Amino acid sequence: MTSRAAVDVRPLTEPEFADWNRAMNIGFLREPTSSEEILEARRAQFTPGRSVGAFDGGRCIATFRSFAQELTVVGGATVPADAVTNVTVAPTHRRRGLLTRMMERDLAAAKERGDVVATLIAAEYPIYGRYGFGPATSTTEWTIDVPRTGLDPRRSGPEDGGRIDLVDAEDVRRLGPGLHERLRRAQPGAVSRDELWWRITTGAVRFHSTFHEPYYAVYRSAGGEVEGMAAYTADDHWGDAKQPLNTARVKWLIGVTPAAERALWHYLCSVDWVVKVKSGWRAPDDLLPHFLPDPRAAAVTTQADWLWVRILDVERALGARTYGAAGSLVLEVTDGGGLSGGRYRLQASADGAGSCARTTERADLTLDVAELAVLWLGDESAVRLAALGRVREERAGAARQADALLRTSRRPWCPDIF
Repeated sequence: MTSRAAVDVRPLTEPEFADWNRAMNIGFLREPTSSEEILEARRAQFTPGRSVGAFDGGRCIATFRSFAQELTVVGGATVPADAVTNVTVAPTHRRRGLLTRMMERDLAAAKERGDVVATLIAAEYPIYGRYGFGPATSTTEWTIDVPRTGLDPRRSGPEDGGRIDLVDAEDVRRLGPGLHERLRRAQPGAVSRDELWWRITTGAVRFHSTFHEPYYAVYRSAGGEVEGMAAYTADDHWGDAKQPLNTARVKWLIGVTPAAERALWHYLCSVDWVVKVKSGWRAPDDLLPHFLPDPRAAAVTTQADWLWVRILDVERALGARTYGAAGSLVLEVTDGGGLSGGRYRLQASADGAGSCARTTERADLTLDVAELAVLWLGDESAVRLAALGRVREERAGAARQADALLRTSRRPWCPDIF
């Protein structure tokens, strides 16, 4: 077995990219070797210094990449984030501390850069809590049984004066970014998308050899404004009695008004031959079931944690968001990574504005930085975490006060995977 010291963890150089990409493919159980076309497409994500590899005998055996991102917080402000992705360790080199070395290097650099948080989508739940990450949003997928919805099968379009149009990939690249900006500025937990994201999702840049072009539907209001967009695919399945039993799968759906969301879901349930609609990853309190005359037609088929957050700057993180009530709370934050620990006073005013600063006052609540991340976007209850032993009250009633300050009327949601 190669010793820990003999494995070199360092930033990737461009000539090593193919070897790094092969290691990443193996880690994700994909076909190891990528075509030159796919390699060239993936190089578009290469940022010097932010793609890291672990090398044993000159061969890459672990991968790690981060990139710049913006995360929307409660109230609509955004904070700079260090988005972590492409994390793998070869099965031959597990349990040697390689992920820890790569993660510590990246988080220290993010802290030095001035990023407020780090983010990731966790493939496995138990891995990232030990680095200070906590699950800050969750996601739900529904499967709609179209015949049970109660919708009129003769329906021909929205009843609000709007319209649905089918468009092509070029239209999506033109209309999508502005629409998404409107969504993410209003949705806590949403993250930024760059131009490359839109090129990848529409197939202009292809990371996989099996890209299947989806259908794209756009909703325009009665005034002609684009307020919603969806990408979906459909299979080709027929029953023994020559009955169509097709399933439509939503890749993503953006709606900046309830009318747009309603129109797009009704449209998807009206496509000929489609008897089931898979909603894709949605907010856990999405309005989808209640857009249907019979909400039971939409059954929850997946519910899980989604966006994980690691707070790097407690003062800026708590100062960026707004609050549901006036009040003051002193938090004792523990941080095994040594990046954000300390005692902080959170002060919220009646208009929702908040500020946070270090203090020597007695703490009201003690919690790990990972639990602070769970509470930060308003999705979890401090009272629940206290019952689970994950938050400790130093003053009676402090957890209930934290809920009054931090919890939100609508749950945070991250529409993206990265």
